[in-house]
Amino acid sequence: MDEALRNLPSVDRLLKHQRIEGLGQAYAHDVVVDLVRQHLDLARTSIAGGSAGPSPDELAESICLHAQALFRAGPQRVINAAGVILHTNLGRAPLSPQAAAAMGQAAQGYCNLEIDLHSGRRGSRQVHVEHLLCQVSGAQAALAVNNNASAVLLALSALARRKEVLVSRGQEVEIGGGFRVPEVMQQSGARLVEVGTTNRTYAADYERAIGPRTAAILNVHYSNFKMVGFTESPAIWELVALGERYGLPILDDLGSGCLIDTARFGLDAEPMVQQSVAAGCALSMFSGDKLIGGPQAGLIVGKREMVERLRRHPLARAVRIDKIRLAGLSTTLLHYLKGEAETQIPVWRMIAMGREQVEQRARTWAQAIGEAASVVAGESMVGGGSLPGNTLPTALVSVRGRGQAQRLARRLRSQDPPLVGRIERDTLLLDPRTVLPEEDEEVLRALKRAIAADSSDP
Repeated sequence: MDEALRNLPSVDRLLKHQRIEGLGQAYAHDVVVDLVRQHLDLARTSIAGGSAGPSPDELAESICLHAQALFRAGPQRVINAAGVILHTNLGRAPLSPQAAAAMGQAAQGYCNLEIDLHSGRRGSRQVHVEHLLCQVSGAQAALAVNNNASAVLLALSALARRKEVLVSRGQEVEIGGGFRVPEVMQQSGARLVEVGTTNRTYAADYERAIGPRTAAILNVHYSNFKMVGFTESPAIWELVALGERYGLPILDDLGSGCLIDTARFGLDAEPMVQQSVAAGCALSMFSGDKLIGGPQAGLIVGKREMVERLRRHPLARAVRIDKIRLAGLSTTLLHYLKGEAETQIPVWRMIAMGREQVEQRARTWAQAIGEAASVVAGESMVGGGSLPGNTLPTALVSVRGRGQAQRLARRLRSQDPPLVGRIERDTLLLDPRTVLPEEDEEVLRALKRAIAADSSDP
């Protein structure tokens, strides 16, 4: 062990290694020195545990690989062939080329974020999306914030702090990452009053719970799970009618939000923003990066007086949306106003894609791969906390490698760009529905490289 420790190169010697000198030209000297010291410390620990000491070349290679992984700009672009359209782990909704270009333009230079170019005076950043949100939803006023959790938090803070908000027991849901909606809501200072039971809640349950400290009724769309069987819940118009009798605003948390009738595509009918507004909800809140198909945002539409109260609240500053997402959001909303959402917004392009088109692409993929691939029937998921249990018929490419499916999937994830599929019954499956047609050539190149590498392994 002592000899192995003595044979370890010094920091200075490693810094003069040809590969490490290349790192020194790309990164700051102190950063490279720190990496070298870290790897020498790891080598000493490994030797103390009984392992052989690494050579200078092995140390240099390890340091360079670490640097490549550590200093790669991210998030990295990934091709999603997993068959989940709104894949939370892969960034949810991909943006249209126009929205992405608008965001890049806003990021690269100055923009009229908060200036009225006509008068030269300070303006509001909300003007870039408010009129568009009002046009697509039919609402009187609108506000965009960081995400939908922020939208709900802001609404409750502005309208119900130190007061009571009625919510059905069946709507106290948990969202991704272990975050529970009631706990998020309680940060507003409002007291949530549960009504009804887990599976059955009636308008009368809300009415019996109304008291002198009741400030609002909250309706939460449980968009990431399905409740079936012996269930009951009042329609949104029933809650609005109840609210009007008692002078209480109805706050409608739509979750993913939707501006297009999903039933047209053989899916369950997702509550639409326009329906919530038409029913008379004081505020309707939803996400911008799910079924809307834009960048991450929390969108609030509703009655002018209610939106103004939120706009003036101090928390609005803390959850405000930035210029880059405003640019992408406004371009995305314009797709709806132009009637081109299904041809320009990737989420809707994927949902609207017919099974015949998907199957044709799957056969093209399989033919290019060769004997290792075949086409099988399958299902695509919408995902992202939207339309739980709903699937779209698709055609999957089943890829068989000489090794295990996990190894082939790992090789595909190491390609540039990485290709992500899904594994079922030790078989790698790739779904063309969640891959844009313009990405097909990249998919084929990645598959050929990964399968060739798999075949060459002993």
